[in-house]
Formats: sequence, structure tokens, C-alpha cells
Amino acid sequence: MAEETDEAFFAALAQPGIRGLRAYDPGHDLVALRARHELLIELGSNENPQGAAPAARIAMLDAMHQIHRYPDPLGGDLKRALAARHGVEPAQLMLGNGSHELLMQFAQVFAGPGNEIVASQYGFAVYALAAQASGATFRPAPAFPREHAMARGHDLDAIASMVTSRTRIVYLANPNNPTGTWFGPGAFEAFVARVPANVLVVVDEAYAEYGEADSDDYASALKWLASHRNLVVTRTFSKAHALAGLRVGYAIANAGLVAVMERVRESFNVNSVGLAAAQAVLDDEEHLRWSLARNTEQRALLADALRERGWFVHPSLTNFLLVEFGERTPAIEAGLLAQGVVVRPMAGYGLPGCLRITVGEAGENRRLLAALDAM
Repeated sequence: MAEETDEAFFAALAQPGIRGLRAYDPGHDLVALRARHELLIELGSNENPQGAAPAARIAMLDAMHQIHRYPDPLGGDLKRALAARHGVEPAQLMLGNGSHELLMQFAQVFAGPGNEIVASQYGFAVYALAAQASGATFRPAPAFPREHAMARGHDLDAIASMVTSRTRIVYLANPNNPTGTWFGPGAFEAFVARVPANVLVVVDEAYAEYGEADSDDYASALKWLASHRNLVVTRTFSKAHALAGLRVGYAIANAGLVAVMERVRESFNVNSVGLAAAQAVLDDEEHLRWSLARNTEQRALLADALRERGWFVHPSLTNFLLVEFGERTPAIEAGLLAQGVVVRPMAGYGLPGCLRITVGEAGENRRLLAALDAM
């Protein structure tokens, strides 16, 4: 009989939902790859290559003078700034160590064994992780087919049809990671009206700023917050605001819901530097508009170049493209990596024939295309 490993021993002691759980896969070991390549083109994590607003750096340095003090446990200044920006009350806001933390905690608080969590096929991997960790059953709804205008995107009718008396949470992503697709305001209004009031509808808007900048057919779910108390919207400073290294996210919801969530929030879960930088970037709308415009420009150029080479590119309102390379996908991904270009394989999302490619700066995108052409 094989000797029991330490991991197996402790896994047996864990809660049932944790035993079969796999840790979130962040992709390649970028630290090791940076040491191996003189110039690494990092297009696998959907980071904003334009960088944060200059005011963020000033705020960060100023906050460093107080790092011997605990951060504001309430995040009061940032909450007030966000409340003013979104037209809500500070009590409707909850801050997180990135929106990832909050997405996991909704399941921890509102779902458990015997409950169900519904999300779309090809949705963000954290939704399934949150369900399993809580002990709830994860029910993925079929996404649109590849031939649809929103190829592999959310089919809200299919998602609504999966909601049962055991459903506690529906996770949506708009725009969606990893497909880049989105749903319009009319479809969402009809959807949220169908969901029972005792089922949370958590709309992950990590890429909302890109959607708002680029399409009249995109609208934030914040518009329906006042009329649906079971609605939650999460956002992050990691993408459009380019603060990925600081891990600051937030949720906007009914104040009563936030009060319950606060019971499990880790104390001081957002650090002082992150709080200061996040508040600073909110005040620099000019930099944000400039950054979003650069992304729009480069995304269109990159998508056209990839389509000209014969590959299928999914529609996107984000800072990345989901590209279908077919049977050659593993070889292409390995070939790019050998040339110092990192992209994200999608086999873990059930899309083994696709790669997710972050929209880089013009020079980075040229390097990517040259690497593809060299294979």
C-alpha cells in the first residue's frame, strides 16, 4: 500500500468542500521567466501596460511614511470617494483585497451544502472555486455557441433557466473573462427581473471601464441597484486603473447585505498604500480616458492583425482577446514562450483550442505578431 502523503493526510481533515478543491491557477511562474529572459513580453494576466496615473505614485510614497501604523480598517476616505463617484451611500460599499476576495466571500456567507450556485460556462474560474469551497453545488449554464455574435459569451436566458429553489447566488461577468464578451442593458434588465429576490445576483465588473468607454450596448448593473436589493456589483482597481500589484477591489450592494458581509471581512484587508493609491487614481479621469483610448486603439489593430492571419478572434470589450488557434494551440503557446512572449492557455476553462492574449503596448503587440509569424 502506498504511503499516505502529508497533503493527503491534512486534506482528509479539511472540510468536505475543500478536499477536492484545486488552488486558483495564476498561470506561468513569471518571476522565474523574468530571470530567464532578458526581455519578457507579459501578455497573460490582463494587466494595463499604460500604468497607473502619476498621482498614484505620489500618494503611495506619502502613505509609506505611515506604514508603521495599521491602515484605516473602514477604508473611510476611499469609500466616500467611491460613493460620490457612483452615486451611492458609503454604507453600500465593501472593500476587498482585490475583487477576488469578495467573490469568494459571497459564497462563504450566502451558500453552503445543499445550495446551488449558477454561472455561465466559460465564466471566470473563481465562481466555481467559490462554490466548491463553500460546499455548494456549482451549476454552469451553457454559453452561446461559437457561431453566435457573442461567441461563447453569457446566455442570460440559459442562466435564468438554471435557477431553482436551491439557488443562492448567480455569478455574472460583464464584460466576461476569459471570452471578452458582454451583454447589453435590455438583456440584463429582463434577466434580473426573472431572478427571485432571495437569490443574489453578483455582477463581476472587473472590466467595466473598458465596456463603458467602447460601446453604447454596454451598461453597468449599477443602474438597477436601487430597484433590486439582491443585486451586487463588484469592481477592481487592478485593470483599467493599473493597480494590480496593490490588490484593491470593492463591492456595491444594499447596505443591509454589506453589513452582513462585514461580519466575515478580514480586519485591515486593504493596506494603507493601496487605499491611498486607489483614492488618488479616482481623481485623475484624464489619465484613465487616455489609457482606455490607447487600449481601444491597440485592441482593434491587434484583432485585425490576428484575423488577417486566419485565426478566430472573439468579440471583446476588455483589455484582452480570446483567440482560437485550434489543434496547434499547445505548440503555438510553447513557441511563444520560447521566444519570451507569455500568453494564457485556456484549457482550464474548457477551451483547449484558445489562448487569451492581453492587449499590450504597440511594441509588445508587434513582438507578439513577429513571434507568431516566426513559427
